Amino acid sequence: AASCCAKMAAPAERVAAVAPPGYTALAVKFGERQRSPHYLLVKEHQVREGAGTTHPARRTLFVLNVPPYCGQDSLIRLFSRCGHVQSVHLCDKPELGEKKEKTTSKFFRHKTVTGFQVAYVVFRKPSGVQAAKALSQEGPLLISTESHPVKTGISKWIASYAASVVDPEELKAEVDDYMQAYDKKIAEEEAKAAKEEGIPDAEGWVKVTRKGRKPGLPRTEAANLRVLEREKQKRARKELLNFYAWQHRETKREHIAQLRKKFEEDKQRIALMRAQRKFRPY
Repeated sequence: AASCCAKMAAPAERVAAVAPPGYTALAVKFGERQRSPHYLLVKEHQVREGAGTTHPARRTLFVLNVPPYCGQDSLIRLFSRCGHVQSVHLCDKPELGEKKEKTTSKFFRHKTVTGFQVAYVVFRKPSGVQAAKALSQEGPLLISTESHPVKTGISKWIASYAASVVDPEELKAEVDDYMQAYDKKIAEEEAKAAKEEGIPDAEGWVKVTRKGRKPGLPRTEAANLRVLEREKQKRARKELLNFYAWQHRETKREHIAQLRKKFEEDKQRIALMRAQRKFRPY
C-alpha cells in the first residue's frame, strides 16, 4: 500500500519539482504517441506601476519554456478553453519595457527561432488567467490534433525550408511598394524643407542650406581624400630619399656629424662668452 501511494504521489512531486516558486506547471503533449509530457511554466504577468507596457496587468499570462515549434495558433487553441484570448506575443526573452514595433515584412528581418521562447497571453477578462493556472489540475493537455497538427521533427524542418523559398513576384511587389513609400516620404520632406526655407522659427533663427551649381563632396569624404593624398606624397618622398639601405645609413651618419659639429661650436661660443665676462660698474 505504501508503494502504491508513492506511485500515485510521484507525478505530483515531479510537477512540483519542475515549477519554480511562483510558477504553475502545465503538462502538455504535442502528439498522442508522446509518452513524456512537456511542461509549460505559467504565472500572472506583473509590472511596476507607471512602467510602460503593452501587456495589461491582471489580464496577461506569462508563459515560459515554450518550444520553438509551438506557435501563436497552438497557444491560442490551448488557452481558449479558459476564456477569450485577445492576443499572444512570442519573444526570445522577457521584455523589460515597451514592445518594439513589429515588422510586417514577409522577407526582411525575419529571424528563425532556434531555442525556447517566452509568451505573453492576453485574455479579455482577468478570470482567464486564473482559469489557465487551474489547468495544472488536469492531465496532460493535447495541443496537436488531426484538425490542427503541430509539426515537429523532420516534418517541421521540411515545412520551414519550403517556407524559406522566396517567390520572386511577391518579393518584387513588396520591394516596389517599399520604394514607392520611401520616395513619397523623401518628396514630402523635401517639399516641407523648401517651404520652410528662409522663414525664421519661433526664436528668430533662419535655417541655411548649402545649395549651388557645384555642391562638392561632403566634408568627411573631402577630408579623407586630402589625408590619402598627403600619405601618398609622404610615402613617395620617403621612397626616393631612402631607396637604398646604404643611402639611409649615410644620411644618418651625416645628420649625427652635423649635430656633433654644432655642439662643439656651441661649447666654444659659451667658453668665449664666459672669458669676456667682466665687471663694469660704470
